[in-house]
Formats: sequence, C-alpha cells, structure tokens
Amino acid sequence: MSIADPWQARLDRMRRIVPLPLLAVSTAASFAVPGPSRFALEAVFVGAAAVWSTVVSARLAVTAPRWQRLVAYVVHTALAAVLVGINLCFGIFAYSGFLFAYPLGRRWRVAGFAATALIVSASLSGGYPTAFDGHGLTYFVVAAVMLVLVLNSASITNHAVAQNEERGRIIAENARLHEQLLTQARHAGVVEERQRLAGEIHDTLAQGLTGIIAQLAAAEHVRHDPARLSRHLELAQSLARANLAEARRSVRALRPGQLEQANLPEALAELVREWSGRSGIAAEFRETGGPCRVAGEVETVLFRVAQEALSNVEKHSGAGKANVTLTCLDDAVLLDVHDDGTGFDPGAEYEGYGLPGMRRRLAGVGGTLTVESAAGYGTTLNASVPLR
Repeated sequence: MSIADPWQARLDRMRRIVPLPLLAVSTAASFAVPGPSRFALEAVFVGAAAVWSTVVSARLAVTAPRWQRLVAYVVHTALAAVLVGINLCFGIFAYSGFLFAYPLGRRWRVAGFAATALIVSASLSGGYPTAFDGHGLTYFVVAAVMLVLVLNSASITNHAVAQNEERGRIIAENARLHEQLLTQARHAGVVEERQRLAGEIHDTLAQGLTGIIAQLAAAEHVRHDPARLSRHLELAQSLARANLAEARRSVRALRPGQLEQANLPEALAELVREWSGRSGIAAEFRETGGPCRVAGEVETVLFRVAQEALSNVEKHSGAGKANVTLTCLDDAVLLDVHDDGTGFDPGAEYEGYGLPGMRRRLAGVGGTLTVESAAGYGTTLNASVPLR
C-alpha cells in the first residue's frame, strides 16, 4: 500500500499514537480493579510492551517491507496475549492489535484480525479457557461472535482497500495519461508555432525579399535610364527598410505592422494601395456589410491571407487588375481576392506554402478557404471566418 492512501495514512498515525495510551489505561485499570496480584510479572511485560510500542512507533514506516510489519504484529500480539493472561484489563491494550493487523495485506490481515479477536474475547469472557466447562463455553460463544464480527469487518476492509488500490491505480493512470496528453499538446504546440512562424516569415521576409529582387532585376534592365533606374532602386530600398522594420516587429509580436495603428479595413486598403504601386497591377479595395468587429487573431489571419493572395497574383497570374473585398456579416467575415489573370486548376497539387499555408491559418480560427479558377477566366479566393 502507498502512504499516499489517505485511509492508510490515518490508520498508520493511529498505530503510532494509540498503543501507549491504551497500555497506560490498561495498567491503571489493572490497579483499580481487584484481582490476583502479580505485580512483578505485570511490570516486566508492561515495560516490554511500552518499549516495543515506542520503538515500533518511531521506526516502522507504513512503506516498510511486509515481513517487518508481520514481525511487529506478532511481537505486539504476543505481549498483549501475555498481559491479558496476567490481568484481563489489558484487553483494552489488546484492541490496538487490529491497527497492526491492517497493513499486513489481504492474506495476513484476516488471520491477524482473528488472532486479536481471540485475545480480546478472553478479556471479555473472564480469561483463556482451560477446560470445556461453563467458562470455556462462554469463551467460545464470545469468541464466535467476535470472529463473525471481525471477519465481516475484515471482508469489508479488504473490499475497501481493494477499492482504494483500484482508485489509486486509476488516478495514477489518469495522471500518466494527463502527462502524456500535456507532452503531446506541447509537441503539437511546437509544431503549430513552427508552422505559424513559417507563415510569418513567408508573408513578410520572403515576400519582401521577392519584391526587392524583382525591383533589382527591373533596375538591371533599365540601368541606362537614370530616372527609371533611380525609381527601381528607391523602391528596392523602401522595401528593404519596410521588411527590416517588419522583421523587428515580428520578433516582438508577430502581428502585421499595418494592424498596429489601424483596423482591418484600413490596413487592407493600405496593403492594396502599396501592392498596386509596387507590382504595377491595378487594384481596388472595397468594404461591404456592417462595420467589422473581429478579434485581433482573426484580423491577423485575414490580413496575411490577403498578403499571400496578392503575392500569388503578382507572381503567377499575369493579371492586369485585382479586386479585394472585405464583407462583414452578422455571423461571419468574408475576404474575396479576385484577379483577371490566366487562372489555374484548383484541383492540381502545387509546391510551396501559399494555398496550404492560407488554409492552415484560416483553420486555426475556424475559417475555410474556397478557390474558384479556370484557365483563361482568372481566379477568386474566398476566405470565410465565422464570428463567435
């Protein structure tokens, strides 16, 4: 049994505390109740019982090996049996034997309870029987009643102990499963955080570096035209500064800088304006429905989806125009990004972070992404997030 068992811990405290007071009460009663005087013999065994109880109470732990607990019970019961034989008043002390029998385990507990019951029966019936006479009959009747009561108690005790052990096993198993779930949750959190960071890097630094490379490539083609060369270099420099600021801000909060000082519609309008100026593709932003009141996490996700969608338009669509629409309904917020480019097959598999990254982001806030496209008919991305 484990000391963590509250019932076992309570009985162990009683085993440590009760024997000496019961021995003192029995000794006092033996002087107060008239009977044959065997003071010297009684003093020897009372002293032995007191020393033994003190030693056992101080040294025997509830987690001690079973053989040590069995020795403690046998010695304690032997001393109690002798003392009852000397003076019946020591039957009070003999009751403490039940406390020593309890931790012996299911197999030995019943035998210990029975032996202690026989000693207590002697104190109740006038002493141990020496013949099958009236006194002997009284002893056997008392002992029979005591044994029935004690064995029934032992059965209840064993059942309670088994329940406690099963409860302890279930608690330990639940604790193990809980720890396992925490470990899995931590691992899942690490994976999710890595994916989120990958998305942040893709949406900021990767796209910014792509824009810088594009401006430098364009500058290479117009290096003989100072005015156009200067414009491309200025744009590249501006992108570099903006992405450096975004990288620093992302390290601090991983929230788009455009949302730090503006709401989602304002941030999307600014994004579309800057993207159009950089890419050379005509773009328009519209806000429909009621005012958008969404959580910061949803704002971040929708903004990043718009960034990625516009980046894909610039890199892959060959479009001449793009439209971004934010619609706020009572139960959902919708983001549509449409271009008039070449289109593609939404069912085909594509490498990269783009569409899978957008879907993962939206799934994190309970949203979905729908793609409508066909060759020659442009592309429409619809992101939908329910409002809780």
